[in-house]
Amino acid sequence: MPAAERTITLKVRESAWLATFQDLGREGSEALGVPCGGAADQHSAAVANILVGNPRSATSVEIMGGRFSFTTSKPLLIAVTGAPADVTVNGSKVSMWEPVCVPAKGRVVVANARGGMRNYLAFSGTLVTEQFMGSAAPEARMGFPQQITAGQHLELRTSYAGFEHPYLTQPLFRLPVPIPSFEQSLWSIDIVEGPETDAAVGIRELLASREYTVTAKSNHVGLRLDGPVVHPDGLGEIVSHGVPIGAFEIPHGDELIILGRYRTLTAGYPIVAFATKASLPLLGQARPGQRMTFRWVTQEQAVDRQHEAQRLLNVLESRVQSLFGAIDLPHYSRAVPARAAA
Repeated sequence: MPAAERTITLKVRESAWLATFQDLGREGSEALGVPCGGAADQHSAAVANILVGNPRSATSVEIMGGRFSFTTSKPLLIAVTGAPADVTVNGSKVSMWEPVCVPAKGRVVVANARGGMRNYLAFSGTLVTEQFMGSAAPEARMGFPQQITAGQHLELRTSYAGFEHPYLTQPLFRLPVPIPSFEQSLWSIDIVEGPETDAAVGIRELLASREYTVTAKSNHVGLRLDGPVVHPDGLGEIVSHGVPIGAFEIPHGDELIILGRYRTLTAGYPIVAFATKASLPLLGQARPGQRMTFRWVTQEQAVDRQHEAQRLLNVLESRVQSLFGAIDLPHYSRAVPARAAA
């Protein structure tokens, strides 16, 4: 029988360059003029939650650079995903992208992220935090920063009561986790046509053949890239309007902007391409100095790749559910039924 849910307290010792409560964002908020927000790397955030038996959209901690550490007086089940980093429990190195058992009086450190911008830390259970429009995701412009600071106490409601794992340096579980690669110094991003592609004569060939670099002016609203652009001719004034995440804007200056999850309107700039949904998590990890190229794909190819990404998450979800049930770990009280054999 699953253990009764209890509330435990975690003490944050180090808070990285920036650590925030995070989830997958606000549904329907953009109709009210509020960006959806949510984890920049939705894949890593979802996988972290799946690995500890939570719904994909549960609240986790998004960590950007530096060192993040916390201590707990009670046992925990956690997972850390995102950019490659050094993760330790009581000084012993543990693996990313898998469930990790933290013993009582444990200290967890996440440090030295490389190859990407963000890590995601999920806990089995529910992190207690305020919500704005149904989401824990930050919205600083609306006075909802959700920043986590050193010395802060986090509350976690969990039914996890501990699972003995005497050898922390050895993997406890082997699961079919879809782990993205951050090893390449040059990333390749799939894109599809935008409404002003034809008006920017030569933009197809330019984006397909040249290299672009993320600049330090990038932020949560969008990535700003240094590289050659073509300004559309004969369009006249473009009325500002809402756009999907991943839209490629060409502003008046010679740069390329890829809009992120906190974008608002186009500001009247032409949109010459869109990053595919399957490419968005990688873009969410791009840091200043990251080089990338672009590859045109069809709408059908974009849909197929997104479906495959979701299929892999569904398989992982089912395997975790079956595994946790087999070893009697509290799991998936809110998740979907199994869809594949363990």
